Amino acid sequence: MDFCISEINKEIFSRIDGKSYKKNCTVPLEDLRYLKLLHKTLSGETLHGELICNVSIAQNLIDIFEKLYTENYPIEKIRLVDEYNADDELSMSDNNSSCFNFRLVSNTNRISLHGYGLAVDINPLYNPYITFRDGKKNIEPANAVEFEDRTKNFPYKITEDDLCYKIFTAHGFLWGGSWDDSKDYQHFYIER
Repeated sequence: MDFCISEINKEIFSRIDGKSYKKNCTVPLEDLRYLKLLHKTLSGETLHGELICNVSIAQNLIDIFEKLYTENYPIEKIRLVDEYNADDELSMSDNNSSCFNFRLVSNTNRISLHGYGLAVDINPLYNPYITFRDGKKNIEPANAVEFEDRTKNFPYKITEDDLCYKIFTAHGFLWGGSWDDSKDYQHFYIER
């Protein structure tokens, strides 16, 4: 099947154990689901993708990604963050779209919504996370500086007029690009 949801079986767990599913993970495996998806690249090539997410948003994500695929919306990569040893910076800098990764919010002690499988980052290289710390701008991933200026035109850019924004928000997701004191243009999430 091209779009499907399954429980985390032994084979999938062996791929995430000690990586995105860290030893201190407080999310029970039964609260997570493995998704198989199709997506289109900018050149129109169809690729297989995979995500792990919270069970509560699994069907919504299947519906969202199926609509994005049907509408030929370009997503460069959708791989488990475990292929990057659960290193968020490496995954983002490779423009990998991902969901579950038990980790903290950057520069805080709070568990990220990704840590609960309730947030999805789409084309993160082109849609950076921009914060200000101690009067200094921080851009993640670090190689996304040229995509900070949202007045420029470039592929994969998410705005409120973008199909990705419209489909995610129609399914009840919030967008980090709407935040006032920071911007997370890649980030769609459901509040806990």
